[in-house]
Amino acid sequence: MSNDAFDSMITAIRNAGLRKAETARVPFANITVNIGRILVEEGYLENLREHREGTNRLPVLTLGYRGRPGKPRITGLVRMSRPGLRIYSNCEEIPRVSGGMGTVLPSTSSGTVTDREARQERIGGEVLCYVW
Repeated sequence: MSNDAFDSMITAIRNAGLRKAETARVPFANITVNIGRILVEEGYLENLREHREGTNRLPVLTLGYRGRPGKPRITGLVRMSRPGLRIYSNCEEIPRVSGGMGTVLPSTSSGTVTDREARQERIGGEVLCYVW
């Protein structure tokens, strides 16, 4: 098991989508909560709530599915930057996923934002993942 909460979050979302599960529990960290909120705002996830077990806090992500049963909204989720190889990009070089239909999540000095917000605010940062 990885000690990286963000990597565990990506794996939990991917596995829950393959199992066609309604929810995925992820480890609590500021980055997992922030990215969960962005994925809810972008429409990839239905809901983000917090579950408490004693003193532990676990964010619970409710996955979204499209019209046909079993077709998840997140068809691809790829981590780009990792602890052994950080990938940075300025605002002009932030890549586009699926011709702009997907979302790139860079971690900037203003926090974690979408690629469109980073281009609009003209800030770059560490490219965390691609979602489509």
